[in-house]
Amino acid sequence: MNKARIMLIEDEADVLAINREYLEHQGYEIIAMSTLDQARFHLEEQTPDLILLDVMMPDGNGWDFCGEIRAKTNAPVIFLTCRDENESIIKGLSEGGDDYIIKPYDLNVLGARVGAQLRRAGMMSAGKIELPPLTIDLLAGEVMLREEHISLTPREIQLLACFTLYAGRRLRCDEIYRRTWGGTAKNASQTIAVYVTKLRKKLHIDENSPFELRGTRNGEYIFSKIQY
Repeated sequence: MNKARIMLIEDEADVLAINREYLEHQGYEIIAMSTLDQARFHLEEQTPDLILLDVMMPDGNGWDFCGEIRAKTNAPVIFLTCRDENESIIKGLSEGGDDYIIKPYDLNVLGARVGAQLRRAGMMSAGKIELPPLTIDLLAGEVMLREEHISLTPREIQLLACFTLYAGRRLRCDEIYRRTWGGTAKNASQTIAVYVTKLRKKLHIDENSPFELRGTRNGEYIFSKIQY
């Protein structure tokens, strides 16, 4: 079985060394970069399965560089940074990041976040997302639940794909909208609420479904598997 390949982009030598040693001990193959220029060069030749990206680098910032990453790969990007303001977190996720870890952090937390993102990425192969008994064929535009074909519109399929890939995680409306529609919108929460109602009905969520899709008091949504 091939090792998952992780690219570390970090300018602090001690942090880079510690993360590298820990993740190699966890069984990952590590590509370590201390500047964005190095990372830019190696992204042309390497195919990382996941990227750990420091925000404040000596030759630029991780937010902007994430746009370059997204032009080359859909590999999960986890930002590592000391900046804990909500605006910074939102910006990182809006620029294409998949997760955000604030320094200092426990290495076991880092390992768990890396593992979760790799599992999520592994759910999707050949244009299909599988969370049994649910299968989403993005190329064919088809959804199967318990071997039954579920008729969904392309937008509903995109929204369901977003929920499935992030199953069990609280998703804010702005994050859902960006991952499904792209960009931002003032009426994002209302738009998503309408589509969530449609998905719940078509997936028979309230009729002994193996999944649940619920909102929170904070206006977030959680899609999770409740039957195994």
